[in-house]
Amino acid sequence: MARPVRLLAGLVACGVTMSLLPASATATAPDRFQRVDTLSVFRNSSVGEHTAAEIAAATADGGTVVYTDSPAGRIGFAAVGRDGELKPAGVLDMPGEPTSVDVLGRLALVAVNTSESFTAPSGVLVVVDLDSRAVVATHDLGGQPDSIDVSPDGRYAAVAIENERDEDVNDGAIPQAPAGFLAIVDLAGAPTAWEVRRVELTGIAEVAPSDPEPEYVSINGRGQVAVTLQENNHIAVVDLRSATVVNHFSAGTLTVQGVDIADDGRIDPTATITAAREPDAVAWLDDRMLGTADEGDYRGGARTWTVFDAASGQVVFSSGNELQAAAIRQGQYPDGRSDNKGVEPEGLAVAVFGRNRYAFVGMERANLVAVYDINDPRRPRLLQVLPTGVGPEGLLPIPATGTLVVSAEEDSAEDGVRSSLTSYRLTRTPQVVALARNAGAPSIVSDGIGFGALSGLSGIPGNHRDVVAVTDSAYSPTRVLTIDTLSAPARVHAELAVTKAGQPVEYDGEGIAARRGGGYWVAAEGDGKTRPNLLVEVTRSGEVVREVPLPAAVAATATSNGFEGVTTTGRGDGEQVWLAVQREWKNDRPGQATLARFTPATGEWAFAAYPLDAASAGWVGLSEVTALNDRTLLVLERDNQRGDAAVTKKVYRVDLSGVTPAAAGQPKPLVAKTGARDLLPALTAGGGAAHDKPEGLAVVGDGPLRRLVGVVDNDGVDDAPGESVFLRLGWIR
Repeated sequence: MARPVRLLAGLVACGVTMSLLPASATATAPDRFQRVDTLSVFRNSSVGEHTAAEIAAATADGGTVVYTDSPAGRIGFAAVGRDGELKPAGVLDMPGEPTSVDVLGRLALVAVNTSESFTAPSGVLVVVDLDSRAVVATHDLGGQPDSIDVSPDGRYAAVAIENERDEDVNDGAIPQAPAGFLAIVDLAGAPTAWEVRRVELTGIAEVAPSDPEPEYVSINGRGQVAVTLQENNHIAVVDLRSATVVNHFSAGTLTVQGVDIADDGRIDPTATITAAREPDAVAWLDDRMLGTADEGDYRGGARTWTVFDAASGQVVFSSGNELQAAAIRQGQYPDGRSDNKGVEPEGLAVAVFGRNRYAFVGMERANLVAVYDINDPRRPRLLQVLPTGVGPEGLLPIPATGTLVVSAEEDSAEDGVRSSLTSYRLTRTPQVVALARNAGAPSIVSDGIGFGALSGLSGIPGNHRDVVAVTDSAYSPTRVLTIDTLSAPARVHAELAVTKAGQPVEYDGEGIAARRGGGYWVAAEGDGKTRPNLLVEVTRSGEVVREVPLPAAVAATATSNGFEGVTTTGRGDGEQVWLAVQREWKNDRPGQATLARFTPATGEWAFAAYPLDAASAGWVGLSEVTALNDRTLLVLERDNQRGDAAVTKKVYRVDLSGVTPAAAGQPKPLVAKTGARDLLPALTAGGGAAHDKPEGLAVVGDGPLRRLVGVVDNDGVDDAPGESVFLRLGWIR
């Protein structure tokens, strides 16, 4: 029990206090959710299989999670330990595509799509005994199901029968027959005796009233089910006992200021949009107030979540640009989706943990879940934002164990993205302590500065607190960002645009070195074709002084894997600039990359060979080089694998004292390396899957005791988890 106290005291001695927490993490409720574990769901089958965890439910004790696996046509099971750890627990085939699941006692109720076509939709409710893993009943639902919810009293299940449109017909315009409806399942008696009733929802929406497309359902404690008709931009409230619509209203349109609407590599939240909400998920905040995740689909997408008074249909709360701003602060704003629904709120869940009521809002494109305090449902307060896997689809609060489980559906083995379940526990552990163990999230935030794709890192001579980072080609223009490493989480607090002849310029900045006299060296990666590898000299004000190319004979051997890091040794006329080349070039020996040295005083280039670790899968290359002193380089070496497949994420020492780099065209001496750090424990310490791209490494401070820090390149949230992990790697001498 003494270890957290010592860690906290040590960080406070370094200048870290709880007052440095981001504004989004300060609110009335003292508890926070911290990530515990991530389970790649292919572990329930095989690594080469396409799998996806979408919607999940849990047993009352929280010990078993059941999730839908639509691509594989089955449901999967995961065991949840007392501390939130996740273990694979088997699968069960379904007679079609499972779309949603809920649990009643020891029974799983699975909505399964068995449709032959869009014009002949069909589906069944499959009832599974969780103890025997056997199907004990099957009921015809009369159409293609989407969402299912079981009432708190266990008397009813409600199923949204969407009968979705064919988006290839008439550009996806509605109406398209047949219409969707609501199915109510009476859960009296044995599962084989359950009966299904049908509630028509035609004629109520302003948009395509003849073709309602129910999307999501949620039941309150009064026996009422809220149903979103997403494409119709409408919400209906149905009494379950009488199977009648007791209220309905348009979800409406709204105007949101301060959003980014251009997919241009610039995070610029200055525009205004007006859009229909077109809600996806719906959840009751209490028996009167209901919330919606305003994803958009047919013609809209407001990028918000909304609280409605279900009795009047009036809006009592709208998040405005808050979700986008939170994603920007955390470095996970998906600029590539700016012109199409932005962070895309899709999932919504509500639960009471202890004395506090929370709402969880899933942002499908930002790979985040926003956690709100909704003790006053009219005034939700943002508490924190949690990183997830790619495409968070299902949000499953489990109050019995203080756990939240998020299912992320995107699965692409060739891209290193695997569908996953991630667990989070409600805890009072101070965030500053968790971050000291690399166990907290977020690990980097900003003061409203858009950031991401942090590809290079450098300590600042004479500065014991800050480092600088450079952004790569995911964003434009190239910027130098200053990061406070003693803040918890680390904080991006300044930005400097790089300019050339007075105009912003874009490089593929993969490395940065802060110079002793001020200014920077930036390593700009080439593509092996039209864009050359360049060493760029930049003033302290951000102006480019010169671009230094490689000797022509060396540049001609380049491939698409070029400069990946830069650092300096010496000072004044004795300054030397070292650069790391990521992988073998055309004339290199297999398994050897290049360390290049440039001497600014003479303009001379020289080169040495670096021995790469063997790859267990994919490839291994260099991501960063940083000087520990004038005789020693630290080199970051990694494979290109994520999650369970990641093996090589290491820092090596290279002693320069016996190395004489060779001129271009001459045989390169092979440097020796010794292990300094294995980064995998730090990359997975917070319960997340190992990221493939630790790309920045910096030594902070001067003298015999210095700190080593690192950062993960989040690829601009493009087919990547998007988390900008900041690694606190301890003292180094």
